[in-house]
Amino acid sequence: MEKQLLESSEERTFQYQDSLPSLPVPPLDESLSKYLDAVKPFLNKEEYQRTEDIVKKFENGIGKELHQKLLERAKMRRNWLEDWWLNVAYLDLRISTQIHCNMGGPGPYIEHYWPPKEGTQIDRASVNIWHTLKYWDLLRAEKVAIERSGNTVLDMNQFRMLFCTCKIPGLTRDSLSSCFKTEAEGECPSHLIVLCRGRVFAFDAMHEGSMLTPPEIFRQLRYIQERCYSEPDGPGLAALTSNERTKWAELREYLIHLDPKNLTLLEKIQRSLFVIGLDDCSPHATPEDYTELTRLGLAGDPTVRWGDKSYNCIFFSNGTCSAFCDHSPFDAMALITMLSYADKKIIENEGKWKGSDYVRDIPRPEELVFTVDSKIVNEIGHTKELYYKQVSDLQLVSYAFTSFGKALIRKRKLHPDTFVQLALQLAYYKCHGRPGCCYETAMTRRFYHGRTETIRSCTVEAVEWCKSMLDPSESNYQRLQLMHKAFAKHNKMRKECENGKGFDRHLLGLLLIAQEQGLPVPDLYGDKAFTASGGGGNFVLSTSLTGYTRFSGSAVPMVQHGYSFFYSIRDDRIIATCSSWKSCPETDAEVLCRTLFQCFHDVLQLTLTAQL
Repeated sequence: MEKQLLESSEERTFQYQDSLPSLPVPPLDESLSKYLDAVKPFLNKEEYQRTEDIVKKFENGIGKELHQKLLERAKMRRNWLEDWWLNVAYLDLRISTQIHCNMGGPGPYIEHYWPPKEGTQIDRASVNIWHTLKYWDLLRAEKVAIERSGNTVLDMNQFRMLFCTCKIPGLTRDSLSSCFKTEAEGECPSHLIVLCRGRVFAFDAMHEGSMLTPPEIFRQLRYIQERCYSEPDGPGLAALTSNERTKWAELREYLIHLDPKNLTLLEKIQRSLFVIGLDDCSPHATPEDYTELTRLGLAGDPTVRWGDKSYNCIFFSNGTCSAFCDHSPFDAMALITMLSYADKKIIENEGKWKGSDYVRDIPRPEELVFTVDSKIVNEIGHTKELYYKQVSDLQLVSYAFTSFGKALIRKRKLHPDTFVQLALQLAYYKCHGRPGCCYETAMTRRFYHGRTETIRSCTVEAVEWCKSMLDPSESNYQRLQLMHKAFAKHNKMRKECENGKGFDRHLLGLLLIAQEQGLPVPDLYGDKAFTASGGGGNFVLSTSLTGYTRFSGSAVPMVQHGYSFFYSIRDDRIIATCSSWKSCPETDAEVLCRTLFQCFHDVLQLTLTAQL
């Protein structure tokens, strides 16, 4: 009885969802003045004057009208941005979202109990999968701890999308399907999908009401592997998810017309808990160099990942692994919370299963055999060719900076995230001789179904400081003053963005209102300043902190001449993952990353010398 009381008095994962505040619409004048400040580094005097005139005209004219309409929309919805964002940022895209939007990240398990070792693939996979299933079980029972920022409760809705969630391609717009249910809500699918050597298998994670144990999962995976190794490869249908969206939608329709059974099989994949990929590669990986593991996790074999699935876990032949996710249903931090849980449990159990080795008489995995014809087989071949051509252009590095980390940065009384962001601004300036418009993800989860806002890290203050660092005549005292100004500005922007007072999503909302009303696109959005400062998805630096965790992430750059930059900050190190396109002669991810590591030293040195 006492136990029951304890259980019932604990918070439930989703219990505060209905009491979270609605996403606010910031005042128009504030957003526009922040926008003007953000475009300054990219314009000369005349250009800035012209932009200022355009903004004033917008503020007193059509902008006022659009803002009113946006306020009316916000009255009717708890999150005025939610549907729009899902469509505009993800579901309306027609490019290959698997290449351009998905995110990946290597498992840090190589740093403790699971260094790369041949012959460990399915043994480790079984343990990892089991911990992930335990997390699904906790989530269904609403026992996953509610996340908070200080004392403020954060929205937990994204966690529902970790399991049983899949994007479905459409001819003009994709859709998102999620079958996850808590225990209180009802039944939830409980099967897993395994992709191996071009074939697709499924098995249930539950048997007679209880979860499969690691030895039981091992038996299922070994059965699949033995069959795949002794029989011909399958057609590799999963590769089709890497197509441009309309093309994949057409092929999916064609598959369904070919044989209605194909629809049943596709739905089985869509509804599954998550996808397990068994990859034959053995990527090199060390705690200091995650490059190859990260690259293969993000852009490896397209037949062992279902690009539309919210969570794929790819296990390599040498026992390393990587996560690979569709970005539309959630942002990286929800995934990282789940992966951190598994990591903690793996460490607690020394990478082993310490329970019973008894294996029940469970049904063998079922192969999902699709009916394909020569057209589909040719399309798969063509899709793979195109995929490899595109990803071969990706330059990606993932290194650990090990001289210092969060502990020393905090000791210098600096915010670790701002430290990395400003060092990155300096590194970009050193490499390119000009400011780089930069997108940093801020989290707006203190609001109902909140997701992200843009922190524009390339501020006037940051640029002034970068110039002083490259000017040999500048004193260290002056540099330090400018650095503190740049830090203060960035910290202020982060706080504003997290509190729903950023301006990028607001400007997007005003543009979408105009489009919905069939009005012409206001001049503000056609102005050079809008694009040059990163607006409309034109950020040269697309960056994200994956928390103060052991997990780092990766994605591809937002623009052809840009970089993607993910980083995680630990007590004693900073893991940086940087990518660029080889076909762009002016960008080089390796050079930017090496320059950044030098800049880390420069920034820390500045805080030390200035005190002498």
